[in-house]
Formats: sequence, C-alpha cells, structure tokens
Amino acid sequence: MTKKEQRQSLLLQMISAQGMLPIRTLASRLAVSEMTVRRDLAELELGHPSDGEEGGYSLLQELEKANAQKEQIGRAAAALIEPRDVIAIDTGSTTAKILPHIPTNYDLTVLCYNANVLFALRSRPGIRLLMCGGVYHPNTEMLESAEGVSFIRRIRVNKAFLSAAGIHQTLGVTCANPYEVAVKEAVLQSSSQKILVADSGKFGQVRSSHFCDLSQLDTIVTDTQLSPQWQADLVEAGVSLRLA
Repeated sequence: MTKKEQRQSLLLQMISAQGMLPIRTLASRLAVSEMTVRRDLAELELGHPSDGEEGGYSLLQELEKANAQKEQIGRAAAALIEPRDVIAIDTGSTTAKILPHIPTNYDLTVLCYNANVLFALRSRPGIRLLMCGGVYHPNTEMLESAEGVSFIRRIRVNKAFLSAAGIHQTLGVTCANPYEVAVKEAVLQSSSQKILVADSGKFGQVRSSHFCDLSQLDTIVTDTQLSPQWQADLVEAGVSLRLA
C-alpha cells in the first residue's frame, strides 16, 4: 500500500468513527496540508459510482458546511422527540442536524439506515439502535437493500423524520436518488407520525424520484423564510407546520 493509499485509508477510518470533521482537523491529524485533504476527499468521492445523484451531491461535504437554517430546523425537530419514542431518522443533511439535539436523558429506539446516524448515536446512553444493512451509497451515507426494506416494514415507528430534495404542490415530495424511494416508502408505511424536515429552499423544487404526496405528511419542520403562499398551501393540505 502506498503512502497515499495509507493516508486515504486513515482518512476514511476517522470519518467513519467520528463523522465529517473540519478540514483543518483532518489535516492536522494526518500531518498534511488542507489542500491534500481536500484532494483526497475528492478522489475518494470520485472512486465510487455516482448512483445517479444530481449535481454530484455528497452528504459528508454538505455536513461540513455551516448552515444556520438547518441547525435551527434540526433543533426544532429534535424538540418533537419524547421519552420512549421509537423514531426513524432518514438520510440527509437537514435530518443529520437533529442528531446533536436529541435529549441525552431519554430512553429511545432509533431506526436508522445511514452510516452517519449510526456513528453519531452508537455511543449515546439510553439509545437502542435498529440498523438496516445493504449496499452502501457514499454520496448519501445510506445503506439499502430488499432485506433492509423488509426489516423496516416489520418495525413500527411512532415518529419518522424524513428528508426531501424537492417539495411541490402538485408533483409531491421527491428525492434525487431512485435507490432512496423504497426505503422512504417503507418508513412512511411503518410510521404513525410522518415528519418532513427540510429548509425553505426545497419548496417549489422537483427532483427525479417521487416518494410521497403532501397529503401523506403530518408535520413539516422548516425555516421562517418559507413564503406566506406556501404556508397557506400547507395549512390547506392539512399539514401541521413548524417554523424554526
């Protein structure tokens, strides 16, 4: 194994163990320049199939970016969690912002199918993790398989926190990757409360893969930049709206 391969292997191990760290932290731990770390991350991302994602999306790179709106949405969504809940946390950069705000004194069961969720919660006291396996998709950190979908369908969740890449009045709620659809549909079918967590920039957008209609949602948690027209449309559709 070359020095470069060793470095990239260590880089993957650190990210897997602790989630995406700041570039400067990774560079310091590897004793290389920040430019080298950025180049390694780009090469590691290019070394996997794109899975059909739009725009070369990378969840780990998205999580590195500061986003006050998503932080506020994540905090507001976490406030909906109650002791002894059984919750599902979907793939996505906004749903990932829920994780730091989950109360530490609650006994919870968490259904997850994302490596970043697993690594964020695996050491948390009081949390029982139900993990689905399958094919690993590095652009979203998601694991999916027919067996995983079957596992989800056998679970009952009282609160599912879902993500979306597009939300449209007539074309419904969409994601960018076809492989996400079966998993999201299974979570919707298995959950009592269906909570969509998305920033206002997703509204009015349409992506390639439809997984539910607005009428299937109970609650949407978004930011205060959502237009008055959209707020009125959601109320008319019977969706409870929480602005963070």
